[in-house]
Amino acid sequence: MHLLYIDESGSVSDPNQEYFVLAGVSVFEKKTHWVEQPLNNIASSFNSQEPWSIELHGSPMRSGRDGWKAFPLNDKLLAMEETLKQGIVNNHGKALRLFGVVVKKSSISGIDPVDHAFEQLTSRFDLFLKRLHSKHKDSQRGLMLLDKSSTEQRIQKLAREFKYTGHSWGQTKNYAEVPVFLDSKASRLIQLADMVAFALFRRYEHKDDRLYDIIKNCFDSEGGVQHGLYVKE
Repeated sequence: MHLLYIDESGSVSDPNQEYFVLAGVSVFEKKTHWVEQPLNNIASSFNSQEPWSIELHGSPMRSGRDGWKAFPLNDKLLAMEETLKQGIVNNHGKALRLFGVVVKKSSISGIDPVDHAFEQLTSRFDLFLKRLHSKHKDSQRGLMLLDKSSTEQRIQKLAREFKYTGHSWGQTKNYAEVPVFLDSKASRLIQLADMVAFALFRRYEHKDDRLYDIIKNCFDSEGGVQHGLYVKE
């Protein structure tokens, strides 16, 4: 089974922000432990006694919120880079790949950015699973895991609709269960998804490629065609 850890960056309701981002890190179930270990080590560098009290969360780390103000900015930026290098780049391949949706809110007037982004993300992950089956004879189901948020009920409703009624390109057919919602503080892999979302948000909202350049070649692709990153401007 492939687990898709999902988180967002940017605010749908904030008029000062142009973009909303939804990002997913797909990890084969047997590899989650090994992806998680270096992230624990990064967190330990900030609190060796209680590393699980440290949440690797892009926006608070950069802005100094949620206990991050005590640490120098350069140390935090280097930790964000290492999170992406050790968590994503070192594991990229069949066991791990990225999915991302970037939506310029003004480009879809009258459409909810969360709905639009979730439809794009789930359909692309579903097609990845379908491709594994049809081209590589590797039949796997998928499961989405998201950070708990106020959009939980809406996401559950959309997932059911995509499975039974369909989305813009058909029906999702490769999911093992409805989306599961976790506390991001308890899941390093949701924190990793947050870091990917933040890297995309920094690139499009602030024209800052520092984090994005690390992961730009890790989005789902095959035969020279990139399937995993969708940008609506």
